[in-house]
Formats: sequence, C-alpha cells, structure tokens
Amino acid sequence: MRLNNSIAERNRGYSPIMRATWKPHEKHGHLTTQSDLPDSVYAFPKQRKEPLTDARHVRNAIARFDQVEGVTKAERDLALANIRKAAKYYDIELTAEPAAH
Repeated sequence: MRLNNSIAERNRGYSPIMRATWKPHEKHGHLTTQSDLPDSVYAFPKQRKEPLTDARHVRNAIARFDQVEGVTKAERDLALANIRKAAKYYDIELTAEPAAH
C-alpha cells in the first residue's frame, strides 16, 4: 500500500525515539463496538481516532492520516508509529513515494 505524501514526508524524518502504543485486539464471537475497544488499538489513542483492528482499518487509517484534525505533531508521530506496527502485524507493506515538489 502506498503512503500518501504526508506520511511519506514524515517517514524521512522518523524519530526512532517514538514508540508505538498499538496492540492487537481481537474479540471473537462478539460484535465489538467502539466503546469496547481499548485506547491501544487506535492510531491516535488519546483522541480514539482511526481504530487499527484489522487490515482494512489499517489501510483506511493510512488513507485518512492527513485528514485527522486537532492533533499535535507528537500525536501524529505516535499515530504513524502505531500505523507502522499494525501494518507489520497485518502484513501490509508500506511503501513511500517521494514527496511532490
């Protein structure tokens, strides 16, 4: 899956200090509502935005990454780390294009 330019630009300046907080969460046999999910399954855990509960949701979070409003740079960096970790878990290859100038 290709990263949009916003994520691709952040990948260049990625700080290895930022640690992902994402953890897989799977409830089998039950419909899971958003209120049942722990903060650790979200790309933006503080805001509980962009759940990363399966491969489809990870792809969706990548597509919507630069549309999320009201977050700081540090929160975006954390979200990127969480997306990367979830993508690896769900075997989604992240490739980046050079940013358009």
